[in-house]
Amino acid sequence: QVQLVESGGGLVQPGGSLRLSCTASGSIFGDDVMGWYRQAPGKERELVAGITSTSMTNYADAVKGRSTISRDNAKKTVYLQMNSLKPEDTAVYYCYVRRIARIYWGQGTQVTVSS
Repeated sequence: QVQLVESGGGLVQPGGSLRLSCTASGSIFGDDVMGWYRQAPGKERELVAGITSTSMTNYADAVKGRSTISRDNAKKTVYLQMNSLKPEDTAVYYCYVRRIARIYWGQGTQVTVSS
């Protein structure tokens, strides 16, 4: 069983930055992909970014060039650095761990971009 705890969300002005963190308890395996989804009000949950244990990454087009995902395998932690934030980045951000048989989710952290 894997439990995920996110932190780092909050209110930020347009153009600002935030760093989200997510730490896992339980076993994290080398094939596990970690990353972030987000869900805005009235919209479906969408992938933001993912990273493998060997630091291969993928990003949604909406955040590419503005966000950096990283991972500390020893700490079982994944980070999402978001820069040049826009109001359309406002959403609940969910950390995940994906393995063959299932996906684990965090409880979500709110990011609000507003002046």
